[in-house]
Amino acid sequence: MTQPQSPSPAWARAARTPVGAAALVVVVLVVVTALVAPAVWGDTAAHINTDAINQGASSRHLFGTDALGRDILARTLVATRLSLVLALIATGIGLGIGVVLGAARIILGPAVARAADVVINVTNAFPNLLMILFFAAVFGVTTSGAVFALGLSTAPSFARLTRTLTASVEQQGFVDAARVCGVGRTRILLRHVLPNVAEALILNATLAAGGALLAFGGLSFLGIGIQPPSYDYGRLLNDGLAQFYINPMAVLGPAAAVVVAGLGFNLLGEAAAGSVGNRGAYVPRAPRNTGTAREPRTQGSPSSAHVVRVRDLTVSFGAGGRAVTPVRGVDLDLAAGERVGVVGESGSGKSLTALGVAQLVESPASVTAATITFAGVDLRTATARDKRPLLGSSLSVVFQNPMSSFNPVRRLGWQLADGAREHERLPRKEAFRRAQERLADVGISRAGTRAHQYPHELSGGMQQRAMIAMGLMGTPRLIIADEPTTALDVMTQSRVLSLLDQACARDNAALLLISHDITVIRRGCDRVLVMYAGRVVEDLPSADLATEARHPYTTALLSSVPDLDTDRTKPLTGIPGRAPEPGEITRGCPFAPRCPRADDQCLRQEPDLVRARPQHRVACWHPAPPGTPHPTTTDEPLESDHA
Repeated sequence: MTQPQSPSPAWARAARTPVGAAALVVVVLVVVTALVAPAVWGDTAAHINTDAINQGASSRHLFGTDALGRDILARTLVATRLSLVLALIATGIGLGIGVVLGAARIILGPAVARAADVVINVTNAFPNLLMILFFAAVFGVTTSGAVFALGLSTAPSFARLTRTLTASVEQQGFVDAARVCGVGRTRILLRHVLPNVAEALILNATLAAGGALLAFGGLSFLGIGIQPPSYDYGRLLNDGLAQFYINPMAVLGPAAAVVVAGLGFNLLGEAAAGSVGNRGAYVPRAPRNTGTAREPRTQGSPSSAHVVRVRDLTVSFGAGGRAVTPVRGVDLDLAAGERVGVVGESGSGKSLTALGVAQLVESPASVTAATITFAGVDLRTATARDKRPLLGSSLSVVFQNPMSSFNPVRRLGWQLADGAREHERLPRKEAFRRAQERLADVGISRAGTRAHQYPHELSGGMQQRAMIAMGLMGTPRLIIADEPTTALDVMTQSRVLSLLDQACARDNAALLLISHDITVIRRGCDRVLVMYAGRVVEDLPSADLATEARHPYTTALLSSVPDLDTDRTKPLTGIPGRAPEPGEITRGCPFAPRCPRADDQCLRQEPDLVRARPQHRVACWHPAPPGTPHPTTTDEPLESDHA
């Protein structure tokens, strides 16, 4: 079967357009001129001829001569190198400072990012010319002063662009996966974030280079920047202005060079930007690792009673009276080899609970807990240095959407190898070989070939299996699977759940399986946690789910799932109304407005999660008798999206 081809880069697509091809030719000519002109025409440009002072255009001197008899055309060609070099240096300064400011949140955290945002917003409010003149006054009217002035004046626009581009990439699952692996902030930026926005930044840098050429010409014309005896396009314009009425070509020649060079870069950038819809793949080289494999640090006591122990876990957004708390007082215990499922409607707090345990909830959210231990380590007091190897090698997270969880611009095998290289210091080739083995372990055929492909070249089911393979690169003590069967067909769902079972059995790992589908939870777990409005409302063995469920919400979820015996002449059972938003929860039981058993006590006071029988807890003032079906049916569109 012919493998799909990766989309061609924007530059290649732009070169096939008339404007892009013409602009590319111009840029190539400018660059070639900058390289060869000083060697070919350097002596002619510097030759002083007092017998040919201020001559007009002629066949011998197409642009005429200057006040010292030097050929203006030769000087224009030679000036191309200095003009181009200074424009590129200024663009590089602006791009570098802009990327650092725009990515401050990733590199330095939210506190510094807020200060950087203030700087970006304030500086973008000033006109660019005013910024250039201000910095030129600060740094002086020398060549270096003009370069820094122009570079700093373009930095705010690059910073705003970087902040916008990285904000969306930072929320992708593959960045969270890198954090789980313990990858540092700088490496996340360089390896995972910037490669995904690099093409847009480079395109804008190309446009900025064209603008910098024009700007330098204007600065030198005003006497700011290049000083004699050096010269660029702008200095030639300044020198030729005195003889404009005698020899117009002394001005028009350098002016044409400025316009052509500037437009060449601008048009090339615009043509490439117009073709950037389906970006090509940029594959960063993995850094050379010559270290030898080493044993990971001690990661807590293997004999701990629980792999995970959580008490009173709370996740909040905001502060004071305006705080919103989507997860409220969750308790969770997972033993080695135990499989626990979490089920509930969207917004019930399932994923946030798992992210809180995995230490993946960042500002502006705050996570608090009376107890939160993993593999015997207290995550509340452990330092980042201690948590990094622990979470990187002993915690595996299988995210909901594998296409957004994998970095689209890196080959699959190297993404899997990152964790082993980072935490076990495996050499590059050995880590890649292990990635191929793990892909084969999860049933992916031709694993060696697949490891060299990009994520988009795999089907959805294969991507999900590759996500599981990534989690098995280390020796996980806990596997968190967040909606791993979403959008998969029934057969693929079954294979994915079987792979999770095998992964847990292989390493005696605990499994936290999150799903909307209560039938998936019942099939793949030993115990079920039912969440509603940020709390666990029922905790019971999955074997007892169909016969012993007591909370009205749990029985409603069970009743809403059709089976082969469902009467197709009757409307499907549904839960009327909708789940409350986190900010709408006040007093009383949050499920009371939708519950047919609710009374005044339910509206006044929220029930605690109490033991109904051994291994069974329920939070309800009036729990239903075991096996009671939910009585409410509706043929109206449901506002909830439960299974």
